[in-house]
Amino acid sequence: MNAPLKPEALASVAFELDGRPVEAFEGETILKAAERHGVEIPRLCFTDGLRADGNCRACVVEIEGERVLAPSCCRAVQPGMKVKASSERARKSQNLVVEMLMAEMPEAGFKWNDDETPSPAGGRPGWGPSTLDEGAPPAPTPTLPQRGRGHPHPNPLPRAGEGATAPSAHIAATGTDAPLSRQAGEGRGEGAAPIGQHGELSAWAHRMGITVRPALQALKRAQPAPDLSHPAMAVNLSACIQCTRCVRACREAQVNDVIGYAGRGSHARIVFDLEDPMGASTCVACGECVQTCPTGALMPKAHIGPQKVDRQVDSVCPFCGVGCQITYHVRDEQIVSVTGRDGPANEGRLCVKGRFGFDYVASPERITRPLIRRADAPKNVEHCEQHPDWRSVFREATWEEALDLAAGKLVELKAQHGPKALAGFGSAKGSNEEAYLFQKLVRTGFGSNNVDHCTRLCHASSVAALLEGVGSGAVSNPVKDVEHAELILIIGSNPTANHPVAATWMKNAAQRGAKIVLADPRVTDIARHAWRVLPFKPGADVAMLNALLHVIVTEGLCDEAFLRERADNFEALKQNVQGYSPEAMAPICGIPAATLREVARAYATARTAIILWGMGVSQHVHGTDNVRCLIALATCTGQIGRPGTGLHPLRGQNNVQGASDAGLIPMMYPNYQHVADASAREWFEDFWGQPLDPNPGYTVVEIMHKALADDSDPHKVRGMYIMGENPAMSDPDLNHARHALSSLEHLVVQDIFLTETAWLADVVLPASAWPEKTGTVSNTDRMVQLGQQALQPPGEARADLWIIQQMAQRLGLDWRYENETPSRAGGEPAPDAIRGLGWGPAAVNVNTPPAPHPHPLPRGAREQGPTHADRSAQKRPLPLAGEGRGERAAAYHGVAAVYDEMRRAMHGAIAGITWERLQRESSVTYPCLAEDDPGQPIVFTDSVPTASGRIQLVPADIIPPDERPDADYPMVLITGRQLEHWHTGAMTRRSEVLHAIEPGPTVSMHGDDLARLGLQPGATARVQSRRGEVALTVRRDDGTPPGSVFIPFAYREAAANLLTNAALDPFGKIPEFKYCAVRVERVGSPALPAA
Repeated sequence: MNAPLKPEALASVAFELDGRPVEAFEGETILKAAERHGVEIPRLCFTDGLRADGNCRACVVEIEGERVLAPSCCRAVQPGMKVKASSERARKSQNLVVEMLMAEMPEAGFKWNDDETPSPAGGRPGWGPSTLDEGAPPAPTPTLPQRGRGHPHPNPLPRAGEGATAPSAHIAATGTDAPLSRQAGEGRGEGAAPIGQHGELSAWAHRMGITVRPALQALKRAQPAPDLSHPAMAVNLSACIQCTRCVRACREAQVNDVIGYAGRGSHARIVFDLEDPMGASTCVACGECVQTCPTGALMPKAHIGPQKVDRQVDSVCPFCGVGCQITYHVRDEQIVSVTGRDGPANEGRLCVKGRFGFDYVASPERITRPLIRRADAPKNVEHCEQHPDWRSVFREATWEEALDLAAGKLVELKAQHGPKALAGFGSAKGSNEEAYLFQKLVRTGFGSNNVDHCTRLCHASSVAALLEGVGSGAVSNPVKDVEHAELILIIGSNPTANHPVAATWMKNAAQRGAKIVLADPRVTDIARHAWRVLPFKPGADVAMLNALLHVIVTEGLCDEAFLRERADNFEALKQNVQGYSPEAMAPICGIPAATLREVARAYATARTAIILWGMGVSQHVHGTDNVRCLIALATCTGQIGRPGTGLHPLRGQNNVQGASDAGLIPMMYPNYQHVADASAREWFEDFWGQPLDPNPGYTVVEIMHKALADDSDPHKVRGMYIMGENPAMSDPDLNHARHALSSLEHLVVQDIFLTETAWLADVVLPASAWPEKTGTVSNTDRMVQLGQQALQPPGEARADLWIIQQMAQRLGLDWRYENETPSRAGGEPAPDAIRGLGWGPAAVNVNTPPAPHPHPLPRGAREQGPTHADRSAQKRPLPLAGEGRGERAAAYHGVAAVYDEMRRAMHGAIAGITWERLQRESSVTYPCLAEDDPGQPIVFTDSVPTASGRIQLVPADIIPPDERPDADYPMVLITGRQLEHWHTGAMTRRSEVLHAIEPGPTVSMHGDDLARLGLQPGATARVQSRRGEVALTVRRDDGTPPGSVFIPFAYREAAANLLTNAALDPFGKIPEFKYCAVRVERVGSPALPAA
């Protein structure tokens, strides 16, 4: 009932407010209308983003003709209504409510309203755009003080049994001698602004001039004890005003339904589940309740008491691909808390990783000086699992020595064995600018296309099918488009664990009546909100999907007009699915024929239906065929190109979309221009001023094979440069991958920790964590978003952009981005020449080189912007102490110049997204081809960027998994992520909170399998494949199908990829992480020898 986002499009309603004639928008509440007209009405239970409840009664107003005062937060304005917000009766009631609530507050609060020092820019304290003059240039970025390695976390979690409200802890953390026992509203001295200890409640009390009467204070009830059972959050219901914000946030926004309201009258109280301690409840630690609590009754343990910080820095979450916008709260050069911003992807929401997984940056395990392998320390793959004292393996070095050795040996290998002897892995955990520079370094410095990153291990098959079918590997519709969908098909994805904020939009849609269909071998948490669940047999995706297509095709449910106008090859598809009837496929996929028919009809007849999928679809040898079937489902029914429809592969890492867009893949230049295409290659040769290899490079898994190739192989990989990637944990068949890495003659690793891969390195370069960077990332929705640097790297660690440029200079590339100024036009073609085209490759089949860049820059484009080829080759000296670490934060090592070059290289997608625009808007969706272009969240509305402009349908047949269960290995292994830990765990397992919630590796199994094997939850089991074995704690999960086990990736002490199979999808070259044969035994049983 609050004002809509674009109220100017609505009719206005005339009414009277405190005797003045004013207007409200149709449907607007009294509270919001009054706020717009400068009339302040107190509110406590109301907050933007949650349904108005009206239960605190602090916002009551008098309405002429009505006997009872009305809550203004949930009462809509009516024509002719006469409202008195400031009448004596209204004010008396408002004051009484606030006074009574203040009387119940504890003497020492938990959320102090410290004095705030205005920003020089006129906005909030710290960094951020000015709120005074939109036309003024942004305020300069302040210099960041240097962090040292030994600084403790400013607010360590309390030890078991310790309180979260001890006065000494807060005083020590803030360096203030102000006692916690100061009464709410007391000042700090003559003329000083008063401080309140109860958040919004104290602020309203001060603003309204309320002092609690002693008689009322004496009636205070006995207060509940604090609940400190949760690793991340403190519960102090003594400060609870029962506004129910937390209930609504938990039930209606995040839809977790953990927090409830129990009891009646004076016994009413907030509870978790069945009045369990918070730490023992089913809470998923999203922290939505913490962010919305007005008084501090629910608080992050790391930020209790004083809320004042040194600066607040806007950035983007570094974990999954949802792209949640966040604000870092920094005190004493440490992040003390993270809050969600009102970004387009998250609208303030976060998950446990985004809100509480920030302290990895302060881990004592950070590398702070360059390391070089000791001459007496041969490479040992056992160090990947059992880390020795690092000093027995490495010695510290200067940056000069480390960089000279790192690059010098690569130059030597190239000269001796040729460009194919070198390879590089970039990272989707870094920025677009880092990805772009890294792939450019490999292509122009190494001289080959042997560059890849983790997209090869997650959605490569999805991209292969999408490029082939619709001409673009990106999503057609944003995740939030589920709000317009009547039916939502989620397949091969566990969104509540892998993309929790995206899952909230799906759950919200189900609350509004949308039908969710979950298709997955595992029955995961989202099934609680599903209309139908299809727990098909592992590996039977194509059988099930072709059965759905069979129903649609044979029952006349196709959108014939759409197929006629928009698609090719339908007749071949139609012929292919004839043999895939639901009755024939039911025994293969395990779903009853009647259910398959019901779901197919529902999808085809829905007004709008959207498909979202994860790596349960892509990480198979038939992953490309799985996605071909999904494209066919959407195309045959016309469910594409409109709101609430389309195809959305949920991206894994925060920047896997952007890194791929920027060219961090072996067969494509930036913006998916094929390296084998002569015209595209000629364009980039001119743009970069270097000759380029005409042949596609090797992929992640292929590079590991080439590292172990015979010396006679001319393409044997002998040296590697790995930035932010951890193949010694992320690759399949880890024993093979680790031996490949250890066999390299020279391995350079650039990272923030001694990862499993770094233990096999010859040189380790200490890099920067995400909060220590300025740069852009592109989320799963195709939004380019800007993150700002919040901290300095610790010790002598350096910015990744700086390291890449130093390596490039030693490889013979004269890069000087720090001295460049980005151009505004940058040599893009005229907007008319590129509008609506060029943001995807012009390719029908990914195995066929695509057409030339659809809109190449004019000849001489390289000369229109910053150039490199004609500059002096003089070697730039290393920076003095303190340089190269972000003190020139506005420039941040030439990030704006790098972005501008990347934008020109990708002009067919992001020409209209300038650096200056991102500084203003923070987030812009591509394709965006002019600065006044708002971007296109929904694409494929009229055509697709294939060569013909039409969707290419490709029939798919069943390809069995590469390795099936047998008598020796009778079960199927399914791998994946879990809510608290991300990928290889390099960051999340170094977070106190995340580690406390999920401290060790587990294997999830169905109860029937546990009974059959004589295992109990909590026991230790050994899981063995033909490639290796691991020992893990058993967890019962009846959502895991009988005959299968589920193991998460993140634990080095029980690495799931020691078991997985390196068999590849023939099109996307992705390994089959989601299926291999294993056996499970109680620890103590004799093991089979690994094959």
